[in-house]
Amino acid sequence: MLCPNPFSLFCALLLCLPLAIIFTIITPTTTTTNGGAAYVPSSTTRKNKAAVNPVVLTTLGNQTNGINITSTTTLPASTPLPPPLTAEDDDEPLLRPAARVNPDPKSPRKLAFMFLTTTPLPFAPLWELYFNQTPKNRYNIYVHADPRLKYDPPFLGVFKNRVIPGSKPTRRYSPTLISAARRLLSHALLHDSSNYMFTLLSPSCIPLHSFNYTYDTFIRSNKSFIEILKNEKGARDRWAARGQHAMLPEVPFEDFRIGSQFFVLTRKHARMVASDTRLWSKFKLPCLKKSSCYPEEHYFPTLLSMEDPRGCVPATLTHVDWRGSHDGHPRTYSASEVGPELILALRRDKPRYGNDGIHDSDSSLIKRSDPFLFARKFSPDSIEPLMRIASEVMFKD
Repeated sequence: MLCPNPFSLFCALLLCLPLAIIFTIITPTTTTTNGGAAYVPSSTTRKNKAAVNPVVLTTLGNQTNGINITSTTTLPASTPLPPPLTAEDDDEPLLRPAARVNPDPKSPRKLAFMFLTTTPLPFAPLWELYFNQTPKNRYNIYVHADPRLKYDPPFLGVFKNRVIPGSKPTRRYSPTLISAARRLLSHALLHDSSNYMFTLLSPSCIPLHSFNYTYDTFIRSNKSFIEILKNEKGARDRWAARGQHAMLPEVPFEDFRIGSQFFVLTRKHARMVASDTRLWSKFKLPCLKKSSCYPEEHYFPTLLSMEDPRGCVPATLTHVDWRGSHDGHPRTYSASEVGPELILALRRDKPRYGNDGIHDSDSSLIKRSDPFLFARKFSPDSIEPLMRIASEVMFKD
């Protein structure tokens, strides 16, 4: 048996040493996650000691306007990972210029009617009659329609060519309805500098008064009409729908508000919505519980309540009946219920005004008696009885 002499052992050691160094250098110390991001754990927990290494995110192959981007960002260990890019974040090139439009509308001031729909508009003939007797320089119409769906009948008459480009799919229990409303507001801001008040409507909405009556009501106002309610039943669950502390620090529970998604915003507030990124960073997060997830009823009243509560009348002018609601939907009026008595009863009803202490010193709010100008929900087959009473009842003020 041969025994190596000391000289040969020394030579072998010299040969192996570089290989050991190379192996140590190239051994991976990171875990690759989906999307090409390399993640280094922010801390390694040991007894009585924690590391404070930074988080390093390396993103490869992202595209912005067709340009491939490679970026490396170093974040403090305590910084949470940013949420994944969503389709709603693609709206920034639209929102940014909309937020910078002239805050003062040109004359004559116009009303922007914004329809958010996933169906054909069953009351299009009624709206056609509503708009047809009106000069074109007093209003604009915008439609956000889910591009995945086929609309039969198509949008015709006053709705022809009014679908905004960039419309995207929407679904309940998600921030997509917020995004759709922000797109409508941004398109309306950019399209016509005369747009003064911005009204959000659904396909099941109908007008309760003539256009002239509605126009005069809005043009006289320098405030938005948006329902802003505090401490509603279930508010805590809704606030925590994304996680117990997910809304912090941007939206403390004390600042969280609830209200109807159907609003009328001034030009000032429309620009405010388009420019917001702070609250949107929270409300765009996915919910953990669908039963408490109605982002479109939370984002707008919370934002305006935090930013400009005195610039709002805290009530919606779209009538809705929550008695007999089902699965988060309000009562739907059937064709057999439609008649002059129903329309007049809806007109006589008074909006509910939010009261969270902001307006306690505003005696004008206590004395207000704003009219309901729209109502929902009506079944599609209600169009025939509605058309029969439109001229003599609905549009007769």
